[in-house]
Parts: sequence; structure tokens; C-alpha cells
Amino acid sequence: MPKALNIKKISAASVEAAEICRIMDEAHIEFVQVDNHCWAADFPYKPKFEVRMAHNGSQLLINYRVTEECVRAVAPHDDGNVWEDSCCELFLSPVADGTYYNMECNAAGTMLIGFGPSREGRERAQQDVLDKVQRWSSMGREPFDNIEGERTWQLCLAVPVEAYYRHNLKSFDGLHVKGNVYKCGDMLPHPHFLSLFPIDLPKPDFHRPDFFGDVVFE
Repeated sequence: MPKALNIKKISAASVEAAEICRIMDEAHIEFVQVDNHCWAADFPYKPKFEVRMAHNGSQLLINYRVTEECVRAVAPHDDGNVWEDSCCELFLSPVADGTYYNMECNAAGTMLIGFGPSREGRERAQQDVLDKVQRWSSMGREPFDNIEGERTWQLCLAVPVEAYYRHNLKSFDGLHVKGNVYKCGDMLPHPHFLSLFPIDLPKPDFHRPDFFGDVVFE
């Protein structure tokens, strides 16, 4: 387990989501293994999940890479039940005020953003906020049902500071914050739950900022 998730600053400006893999390769940004196998006794299947991130001040660039035995992206539109699909998630508290954002995106780039202090009563971001997040998926952008057979797929997000819409962030520069990275698939043939920083609870719950780890932006 890393002591912190360190996010390097790169010079590329106004990055398109489809360019993220190339830009990170050129900047030698390495993938980090997300391999805390949460609740393994009840959910023994463990896909391979990796993430790498960078930022350019105005955008957080995320590249998820997943190898799993079945890929699913059924949610028909943003703000749907994407956590039931093959889903990659970043939970982040950009300001130490007791709130956090959950940014959840399935294998087709369909996403939701929630905000609040806890699991209950979360506020969902409006479509104009979601539209600010550029997305690219190696699986395409159209919904699809279960695709069986092990495969590796990638998902890239270009997230502007404006996506953290309840805080007036000017830049990602120098932020030292709290967060966690997750992979789930609640309705897949073999549901699973992975996290970057471990969660010590008896049953699945990602909405636990008390288990967030350090996220350090250069």
C-alpha cells in the first residue's frame, strides 16, 4: 500500500481525454496498483486494477487500467447506477471541511458525481457539471451488457477544477488532500470491491472518509 497517492504536475495544457494515455506515457507516469481486496471472504474474485494520475493545474488527468473476466456498462445515462457496472471511482476531499466528492465512472464513460459529508443525503451534480469532465474509454462510449472473457480495458478522464463544483478551487497546484480510489462491479457475475487505501469494516462501504489516505498534488 502506498503511503500517499502522489500526483505529478505536467506541462501539457488543455488536455483531451483521448490524449491522456499518450501524454502520461511520454511523461513517464507510472501506474499504481489498487489491490486492497476489500471483503474478500464474501467477494473472493479480484480483478487487476491500476491507476495513474497527473495534473496541469487546471485539470486532473486520470487513467484507469482494468483486467477482469467480464465487463459491463449498462447504465444508460449519466447519474445512473454506474456502480453496478464495471466501475472505477475516485473519492476526494479537496478541502478539509468534512465533505467529499464521489466521482464514479463505468467502462463506457458514463458517470456520476456526488457531494456531501457522508453516504446519506448526497447531492448529485447537475448535467452541466458532468459535461465538463471529458471521457475516453477503450470500450467505446455506448452502453453494453456483459462481455464475457478476460480482457484489459482503459478509461481516461480529464477533470477540470470546476467539477469540484461546491468549492471555489483555483488550481490543483500544491494541494495536500484526502481521498481513495476504488473498483467495484455490484451486478457483475462476480461482484468485487478493491481500494487503494484499506477499509477496515465488516461489510462493503466506500463512503467512509475516515479511511481516506493522503493525496498529494505537486
